[in-house]
Amino acid sequence: MVRTAMGEGQDSLLGGPVTVSAAFEGSAEIAEARQLARSFLTDVQAVHGLPVSERAMGMVQLVVSELVTNARKYAPGPCLLTLEVIDGAVEVTVWDSEPILPIAKAANPGRVGQHGLEIVMAVCRSIEMHREPVGKRIKATVVLADDPGGHVAGRMG
Repeated sequence: MVRTAMGEGQDSLLGGPVTVSAAFEGSAEIAEARQLARSFLTDVQAVHGLPVSERAMGMVQLVVSELVTNARKYAPGPCLLTLEVIDGAVEVTVWDSEPILPIAKAANPGRVGQHGLEIVMAVCRSIEMHREPVGKRIKATVVLADDPGGHVAGRMG
């Protein structure tokens, strides 16, 4: 993993990072991408005081894992992961060098694998896919405080 940027965005409440980006070049780095997401959200909660539900923590890590896995599996070269807090949600953006946009396959319980996009679509508030001059960018948005039970990650509920 190569961390490329970390800093404050427009929604910064108390200072500190509300955006982080990192480049990943190997499939072994998928676990590092999940850890970056967890660390980022822990900081968002501790530094900015924004609630991050346990469910949101898990969903963001799942979305990061699925999007980075697909980028590493189907696109040559590195991928770039950016996490940004905007309006009480985290935007997970992954850029890769493959210009072909993914397509969710029809539900098939007998199919092994290739369910990543379906999973991301099911757990996110929104998902956008755009071709870029080089490659594509996929952005998925997960609400931070969406646990119906009100449990906040890192705190006793």
